[in-house]
Amino acid sequence: MANNTVDHPPGNSVAEGNHDGDFGLTLEELRALMELRSAEAVNKVRNDYGDVQGICRRLKTSPIEGLSGNPVDLEKRHTAFGMNFIPPKKPKTFLQLVWEALQDITLIILEIAAVISLGLAFYHPPGDSNEDCGNVAGGAEDEGEGEAGWIEGAAILFSVIIVVLVTAFNDWSKEKQFRGLQSRIEQEQKFTVIRKGQVIQIPVAEIVVGDIAQIKYGDLLPADGILIQGNDLKIDESSLTGESDQVRKSLEKDPMLLAGTHVMEGSGRMVVSAVGLNSQTGIIFTLLGASEHDEEKKVKKSKKQGPPENRNKAKTQDGIALEIQPLKSEEAAESEEKEEVKQVKKVNVTKKEKSVLQGKLTRLAVLIGKFGLFSSAITVIILILYFVIDIFGIQGRSWVAECTPIYMKYFVKFFIIGVTVLVVAVPEGLPLAVTISLAYSVKKMMKDNNLVRHLDACETMGNATAICSDKTGTLTMNRMTVVQAYIGDTHHKTVPEPDAIKPETLEMMVNSISINSAYTTKILPPEKEGGLPRHVGNKTECALLGLVLDLKRDYQPIREEIPEEKLYKVYTFNSSRKSMSTVLKNADGGFRMYSKGASEIVLRKCSHILDSQGQPRVFKPKDRDEMVRKVIEPMACDGLRTICVAYRDFPAEAGEPNWDNENDILNELTCIAVVGIEDPVRPEVPEAIAKCQRAGITVRMVTGDNINTARAIATKCGILQPGEDFLCLEGKEFNQQIRNDKGEVEQERLDKVWPKLRVLARSSPTDKHTLVKGIIDSTVGETRQVVAVTGDGTNDGPALKKADVGFAMGIAGTDVAKEASDIILTDDNFTSIVKAVMWGRNVYDSISKFLQFQLTVNVVAVIVAFTGACITQDSPLKAVQMLWVNLIMDTLASLALATEPPTESLLLRKPYGRDKPLISRTMMKNILGHAVYQLITIFTLLFAGETMFDIDSGRNAPLHSPPSQHYTIVFNVFVMMQLFNEINARKIHGERNVFEGIYKNPIFCSVVLGTFALQIIIVQFGGKPFSCTALTIDQWLWCVFIGVGELLWGQLISAIPTHRLTFLKEAGHGITKEEIHKEVLTEDTDEIDHAEMELRRGQILWVRGLNRIQTQIKVVNAFRSSLFELESPQSRSSIHNFMVHPEFAPLSEEAPRFSVEGTGDFIESVSDSSPGTSGGGEPPSAVSHSHKSSI
Repeated sequence: MANNTVDHPPGNSVAEGNHDGDFGLTLEELRALMELRSAEAVNKVRNDYGDVQGICRRLKTSPIEGLSGNPVDLEKRHTAFGMNFIPPKKPKTFLQLVWEALQDITLIILEIAAVISLGLAFYHPPGDSNEDCGNVAGGAEDEGEGEAGWIEGAAILFSVIIVVLVTAFNDWSKEKQFRGLQSRIEQEQKFTVIRKGQVIQIPVAEIVVGDIAQIKYGDLLPADGILIQGNDLKIDESSLTGESDQVRKSLEKDPMLLAGTHVMEGSGRMVVSAVGLNSQTGIIFTLLGASEHDEEKKVKKSKKQGPPENRNKAKTQDGIALEIQPLKSEEAAESEEKEEVKQVKKVNVTKKEKSVLQGKLTRLAVLIGKFGLFSSAITVIILILYFVIDIFGIQGRSWVAECTPIYMKYFVKFFIIGVTVLVVAVPEGLPLAVTISLAYSVKKMMKDNNLVRHLDACETMGNATAICSDKTGTLTMNRMTVVQAYIGDTHHKTVPEPDAIKPETLEMMVNSISINSAYTTKILPPEKEGGLPRHVGNKTECALLGLVLDLKRDYQPIREEIPEEKLYKVYTFNSSRKSMSTVLKNADGGFRMYSKGASEIVLRKCSHILDSQGQPRVFKPKDRDEMVRKVIEPMACDGLRTICVAYRDFPAEAGEPNWDNENDILNELTCIAVVGIEDPVRPEVPEAIAKCQRAGITVRMVTGDNINTARAIATKCGILQPGEDFLCLEGKEFNQQIRNDKGEVEQERLDKVWPKLRVLARSSPTDKHTLVKGIIDSTVGETRQVVAVTGDGTNDGPALKKADVGFAMGIAGTDVAKEASDIILTDDNFTSIVKAVMWGRNVYDSISKFLQFQLTVNVVAVIVAFTGACITQDSPLKAVQMLWVNLIMDTLASLALATEPPTESLLLRKPYGRDKPLISRTMMKNILGHAVYQLITIFTLLFAGETMFDIDSGRNAPLHSPPSQHYTIVFNVFVMMQLFNEINARKIHGERNVFEGIYKNPIFCSVVLGTFALQIIIVQFGGKPFSCTALTIDQWLWCVFIGVGELLWGQLISAIPTHRLTFLKEAGHGITKEEIHKEVLTEDTDEIDHAEMELRRGQILWVRGLNRIQTQIKVVNAFRSSLFELESPQSRSSIHNFMVHPEFAPLSEEAPRFSVEGTGDFIESVSDSSPGTSGGGEPPSAVSHSHKSSI
């Protein structure tokens, strides 16, 4: 068993940039080669090219030195083999966005009503002024009435156009921002390659065919390649094949590496053989992007014909079974990918609900929608009955054909009033408020080092009740240094001088550290004079290399003498081994193995130890116990991480050992030294943790370190307070306490452990996942827990995915961790998590503020329109006025209230948790209290306003009479009250000072003033279209004065203690415990989120109007699909991120991320018959959502 490497030709000449002629391989040959797997590929390489060296020679590159980086040569490669870039989907045009905005069902109803109204206005039948039609006009008509009839219809259409344009413009500008962000992200994504013999990082898009790329644990491969040299390399190819088993890669068995797959273990080098659209992932993309029209025809054929054997063959061949699946976008492609994975895996997954806020909002919206539909229907029925009884009953008329158009005008008017009530009842501004609030927060969070990948994560973070944090790098600085050492029977409390150690021991230790660490780990000189040396690569290894430098030795010459190619076998570090070993072949045919790892684990495998003379002596279990007690525990109690360095010789006469039998190999070691590595706590962390605790958030530390080290660090951070009764457990003990005799985790047992658990040490990724899942599923305590988790390693993926909010480290994090996360901490700092909590709570509060404001408007407007219509046969607020109040003013209000900046005071209250309703009792008190004031005012003005202001009454006016001052005052007062109530809505927890911090929000001030200015224009110059007539200055002052009364009334309401008002109900609850337990998905059921289930129960067609919530949360999708990593970002239009890690993301967990409007327009999934179905396609329940995101 050799280390996978190849003999390189002497000379290692760097490929020159001025080669004449073409490359020795064509694009087609490389594509054909990359489609092969395992033995086939090995034979093809051997027969056609000799070995990988042959391929390198033909590609004019050196496996050691890499490319020359000459621009001419790079350009040539771009031309011959393409760029490493997949062009993104074309953005939607403005007209497409307008068309989408027009799909809103409430707008469609209004358009139809307006068109009918227009048609009737221009239709003058002969019987128009017929006396027999009854005395319906009631009152005098002016001579311009006939001509003015069209104005209301036209004004409604005009308002609809304005609303549609505003919506489309919003979507368009969001799309533009996302694309800008996406391109920025793509530029910042880097990968390690070798050029001119130098290891450098270049943007992924600049990788060319022939580049020599260095790959390591945690990487997401950016291009296809062929392995040149590998150490213990294991790849997760599930994103392409759907097979979750890790594939071992080696030169002898399977050297083919594919873009979009993850390196789960080991390291190596590969020569890039295909980039961009020519890589295997790119080919799939091209197929997906092929004309959808042709595809659909192809699908129908293949559904009829495709025998299952062929399909499976295609899938195993190279994952291009996707060939026959029409898709609309990359995101859909991805969900389709996962559809594929799902068939292979057949997993039962419990449903991951949508974000807490989204769930609450949709339920609330459905509730309001039902209320609106009910009110509008009742309004229309009452108006029609009143009219019919009056004309045909009281006046005793009979229906004459000539009168039909006149009656029709009335019916249309009633219908328009009904629709208006509906329009007002449905809170259109709500989805916009959510969008604006989230988008605004995400933009600001970037400045606070939080890169949000999934929009709803920032709001969920506000509800977080628990944070499970890593130790290294998050709570500590991740700048490790060796500060103590136990060498040659002596415990040195500081780093010893070189002459204090026997030369033989020193030599052995320096060699062991230099060779048995990743060659990518280095210590570089400081960037600026007097700075600290730069640590590159694994920080623990950097600490050990730093020790070598402190001992006045250098590791570089040793590495040059024994390059990576000469390493015989490498057991790379992983979470189960917790150690790393490297084997060298000696000149005499024997082997020497160097090992390092967690001290208690490596010491258990040591049978000898080097004494003070540098000679090995026997090391018995009792010696080990004494060493743990006297050396390791004292080091750990100082908060040091302890690492043991050891070696083992395999004599030549014993023959070559079986390297795959790890237990025998990693045994009988000889301990060289134990070192204590310090990783100081970040100075700002203790304060940040104190803030979390004040805010009612429990911080737990989950670490792979020794329990004493973990306890010491937790005490320094303030996670453990002296004198408190909390648990610190090791992974082993934790599992004993939570598992039953069969080894299964029991929730009841877990519920006894987690509430007191603060530190989990020596934990495996499975332990972390178990803990997170246990806390989330737990129903003990008053509220259900919302859990945030931090992680940086590949193995943290499952826990990050499971958590409500997963934070990945931007600097230390692997690509896999970033991909599984919701937010990336660009500075790896715990304090940024506290900022995320603050922003999250702010989003939640912003939406509550807007709801409080919006619902007051809705309640009042619906009641006024409804009662007004029933008593006076006409709504006091006309359709166009309602549209102004509802659509335009609400849009502005959502902008004003959703952009309030967060304050530190947000961290002084407990988190809301999952079950807390959106509308608290205090808010309900405010809504009802202000509604009472507004209704009393409006009805007083409606029925007594003409006497108070000494003007003509506007009640019972004829159908198209000119607007009256009376109704204009009613409308104006209504708007003024909303305007001042907007200021009241800034506070939702019953605070007295509603003006506090108002000057810090310029958007709010400008919106309030802007709305006021527009209102003046509408009233003074709006005329007939707005049913307004100009008011005098006195009347204006009265209107403003009544509006200001809102502020005084607000003070009065806040003086009433909420707990006295027992009749108040809350609204907008989260999902209840029972519902959660009810829902389990099998593998072929389609995702239906909670909201859609509600909708289906109600069978409400127009709910698409409501579904503007979903529509606007499309933005969330767009963000999700676009806001990707800054440090090592994967954007969905780059190959790099085409595949989401299915092992971490079963389809049903991921699908809600592509939330679809509840419109019923799904495309049937076209993946061919799964083994369970006979012949034709998936069962109809498995549908793939057509993804209509704004991007």
